[in-house]
Amino acid sequence: MKQKVWFVTGASKGFGLEIVKEALAAGDKVVATVRNNAAALLSDLGSPSELTVVTMDVVKELEVKQAVNDGIAKFGHFDVVVNNAGFGIVGAIEEASDEEVRRQYDTNVFGVLNVVRAVLPHLRERKSGHIINISSLFGYGALPAWALYGSTKYAVEGISEGLSLELAPFNIKVTSLAPGLFRTQFLNSQSYSATANVIADYAETMVGQMKNVPDSLHGNQPGDPAKLAKVVIELAAVENPPLHLPVGQDSFQTYRTNRDKISHEIEKWADKFTPTEISA
Repeated sequence: MKQKVWFVTGASKGFGLEIVKEALAAGDKVVATVRNNAAALLSDLGSPSELTVVTMDVVKELEVKQAVNDGIAKFGHFDVVVNNAGFGIVGAIEEASDEEVRRQYDTNVFGVLNVVRAVLPHLRERKSGHIINISSLFGYGALPAWALYGSTKYAVEGISEGLSLELAPFNIKVTSLAPGLFRTQFLNSQSYSATANVIADYAETMVGQMKNVPDSLHGNQPGDPAKLAKVVIELAAVENPPLHLPVGQDSFQTYRTNRDKISHEIEKWADKFTPTEISA
């Protein structure tokens, strides 16, 4: 199998770290990005010659461009780009401040766009490549208290779909990969962000109940991050990969449930209001 060159964001832990490990185990080369402690990650992984770790924050466009250029200088090109960096915010939409919402979008949405803009000139020049954007089951259906985070993943789904159409002439593939709940540090209280503002009226609603989920669910999620990494490696080997890919039975079920719910509601109301087409 042809050796690939990967560019993976958010590689210090969770999915990013497991994808880096699996790509290296497959004999590929990897540019792994972290916000800090690049030397520590390189050391932890044994400092293989196939790996370069660069310090980069996805919200800082100049850092992203520099990291991409450093990766190209090191390995010559990229075959697979994995937009994995992200975090979650928990709280009712009303509770979230403008600053908190913008920070969520800066990382999960605009960070993806920063990477995409930086890598595409190189991919277009070679007329090949595969962009894998890590979405979430929350991108298939909204949940109270997690709706803002989910909205960023809805955005990732839409961006991925648009990219797939625009990049098809250049033979560049795009996949929006939506994991279910996996045993990463995502639900660790140090990894997600809670809104600073708390409105008492929501305490007895589903918002209040969902705020308690991370503590009880952390460490009990059904998914194995190492197995997801294997899926990503397998996906990168597919000649014509899917645009949308739920991973984990909970993600598949969330997709199916919300697909059916939306379809039923739209069909139910399709003919209930005044037609809006211009009469001839």
